[in-house]
Amino acid sequence: MKFLSCSFLASCASAVAAAVSIEERATVQGFDISHYQASVNFGAAYNSGARFVIIKATEGTTYTDPSFSSHYTSATSAGLIRGGYHFARPSSSSGAAQATFFLAHGGGWSPDGITLPGMLDMEYNPSSTSQPCYGLSQAGMVAWVRDFVNTYQGRTGRWPLIYTSNSWWVTCTGDSAAFSGTCPLVLARYSTAGPGTVPGGWGYQTIWQKDAKYAYGGDSDVFNGGLTGLKKLASG
Repeated sequence: MKFLSCSFLASCASAVAAAVSIEERATVQGFDISHYQASVNFGAAYNSGARFVIIKATEGTTYTDPSFSSHYTSATSAGLIRGGYHFARPSSSSGAAQATFFLAHGGGWSPDGITLPGMLDMEYNPSSTSQPCYGLSQAGMVAWVRDFVNTYQGRTGRWPLIYTSNSWWVTCTGDSAAFSGTCPLVLARYSTAGPGTVPGGWGYQTIWQKDAKYAYGGDSDVFNGGLTGLKKLASG
């Protein structure tokens, strides 16, 4: 066996330490809510370390969340970075129509440093187990999502976040990578073991929805980076 010099070992130790520091990157706690969370303690959430919240604004082209305005105002007062989300109903109308409805009812973006770009919520059809992908083909679903995100970007100058699970994205879009270079990914996976497989050509998730039991209301979300990165996402 060949013995290594102390200087070589020291340089290796430094390299390992550097690699560990890269892996253990900062994260920021957040959460997402809708009218199902009638009472949310925004101040306590902020004091516990949360710095952002994503609030349901709309669904399809006919539904506006009755708690959106009060949630949004309270989140702002608590000092949280906040944004709206739209629950997609691809079988009821076009992506462009739903993006327009979302923008007209709280889903817009402004360069004030405290507003996240809107989030498009893509998940299995809650109204039909026989049509989990809303009756659309994989190509049809990709086209629908493209219609939504292009309309949103054209109106705001920002690409929306896309919320989904690995299972839904693979099943309903065929694991399309069409949006990996533009729309930040919000990945749903309830697990203590990490976010798991990242679909669709995204190299990583921007936000991980890790469980449905956040202490102060709604689902627990984790931003994949430090506070500076979160503020950059908001400011554009």
